[in-house]
Amino acid sequence: MEIRGKAKIPCDLKRHLSPRTVGTILRSLPLEGHAHKLGNNIFYFETSVDSGIERSRSEFKKGDVAFLPSTGSICFFTSDVASGKTMTPIGKIDKNIDTLKDVKPGDVFCIYEETA
Repeated sequence: MEIRGKAKIPCDLKRHLSPRTVGTILRSLPLEGHAHKLGNNIFYFETSVDSGIERSRSEFKKGDVAFLPSTGSICFFTSDVASGKTMTPIGKIDKNIDTLKDVKPGDVFCIYEETA
């Protein structure tokens, strides 16, 4: 994942968490959208990905990545959160998670497949 012009953050989408949703997202790459913030702990961007709920959860840990089907949003958690919305877990951020706290309105999130 990249915050355009600011930082790259390694982000792993994990098929075993939600195979159908992660497959749909991977086929849709690259994805990008304007960064939004929900409280101080959830950063997200809206996509055109259309996938229903899969293996829903409402509690997430720091570094988790989730998909919110109602808005097609990909969400990144910067601390442990008990969300009011159920989401599909899709991946993990292992490094540089605190870089997200510097995101400002107007920043653009990009997710693309890293090729070796």
